[in-house]
Amino acid sequence: MKLRIPFETVRETVYEALLKIGLPEEKAAVCARIHTESSADGVESHGLNRIPRFAVYVRNGWVNVQADPVLVGARGAAEDYDGQLGVGVTNALFCTDRAIGLARQHGIGMCALRNTTHWMRGGTYAWRMAEAGMIGLSWINAESCMPMWGSDEKSVGNNPFCIAIPREKGPIVVDMAMSLYAYGKLGVYRLAGEQLPYPGGFDREGNLTTDPGAIEETMRILPAGYWKGSSLAIALDLAAAMISNGRSGIGQDAETGGSCGGCSQIFIAVDPYLFGDRDTLQNMLDRRVEAADSAHPIDPDRPVRCPGENTILRREDSMRRGVPVDPQIWDQILALAQGRTDIVDIASF
Repeated sequence: MKLRIPFETVRETVYEALLKIGLPEEKAAVCARIHTESSADGVESHGLNRIPRFAVYVRNGWVNVQADPVLVGARGAAEDYDGQLGVGVTNALFCTDRAIGLARQHGIGMCALRNTTHWMRGGTYAWRMAEAGMIGLSWINAESCMPMWGSDEKSVGNNPFCIAIPREKGPIVVDMAMSLYAYGKLGVYRLAGEQLPYPGGFDREGNLTTDPGAIEETMRILPAGYWKGSSLAIALDLAAAMISNGRSGIGQDAETGGSCGGCSQIFIAVDPYLFGDRDTLQNMLDRRVEAADSAHPIDPDRPVRCPGENTILRREDSMRRGVPVDPQIWDQILALAQGRTDIVDIASF
């Protein structure tokens, strides 16, 4: 059973844990808020569950907690940065804000980032762009951890892609890996002792299964949309590496810096009112979302909602009742906050 812990208690405890592992105060404060918000929004897999893994990466020297992005190229509405293997969250937030700033100046802005580390919850940056009034697109490439369609061995990253629409009554935000379930989500189900709602990969015998541990063991996660998911994964990998002049997935395979060590990321912000007025376009968004949400539900207790709407409801619930936290993960975070250095990453396989 999940614990329910007040938001501020979680944030302050994570902040102390990040200080203890060596983050500067400002970066520790930013990351503590982002990780807590991610779990409050229902994305435990890339929120609090990632703290022990992050601590291991810092301990191993795979993340340079002192580094900041360095500009390596600029052309019109586009900029390229080297992340210097710095903290993935703060690097990505910096580039998100640069993309927003470029979009305010040019109508569209793109910020590429190479040689960085795991950005944790990808949706963080799409939400940030939408809340700034921009259409936002972002994606990342990763080490090979998913089979291409037709293969039984890992050969491409699951390379999350995000898009956000700045609807004033509540942003519409898609945050998805190219696998049906990201590995972090498999870990959430395994730690809770639960099966997946739908088959998410293959077991040792090559059978589709809902057992998260069996899928973690084989690393044969199921691409979202079968061949479509793996096709998008390789295209996103190539585009991110090409635009940023950074590493592709196989470039990361050759490194030993953990998941997404030295990865490439893209952030694009677009002024939604380039060719239309605010009232007309917001009314269009509202009509479209209302039509989608009014579709007949299969289960009357589970109404249809556009992506992002359930996130807002989960966030409100977490602020009322406390952030849901796995007890094992919380014990690890408390130990880190007390200065323990023997923590292992139980959320990964």
